[in-house]
Amino acid sequence: MTVPTFTRICGALLLAGALAACSSSSTGSGQPTQSAGSATVGTSSPSASPSAGSSSASAAEGTTHVDIRNFLFEPAALTLSPGATLTVTNQDSTAHTLTADDKSFDTGTIAPGATATITAPQQSGPHAYICTIHPFMHGTLTVS
Repeated sequence: MTVPTFTRICGALLLAGALAACSSSSTGSGQPTQSAGSATVGTSSPSASPSAGSSSASAAEGTTHVDIRNFLFEPAALTLSPGATLTVTNQDSTAHTLTADDKSFDTGTIAPGATATITAPQQSGPHAYICTIHPFMHGTLTVS
């Protein structure tokens, strides 16, 4: 077997494994609301740009949204008041979640093009979150 053939076979196997992992589902303790659609949403924050994986937003700027795009949370850091609503839109081609490390909030699995809403915890302070399907995706919701 030649090296280019071996490389193509390995690439195909990795792609198949990634697709299988993306089709898994996760359940959460909350009951998020989800709806299908492809509307683009975002914050009015000038720092929330598609290339900024570490942008931030505040609830004081209006309705707070997080977009999931290119395997990143945009913005990755945001601040909300206790009990505020956060809308999460999956703009990727695979399913994702937005799940608190301590499980205090969880969107459940959000299909591509779908939207889910969660409620910010009452406990003040930073709440780290990940995508449970792709744990390399990180963000922080600060409640104040």
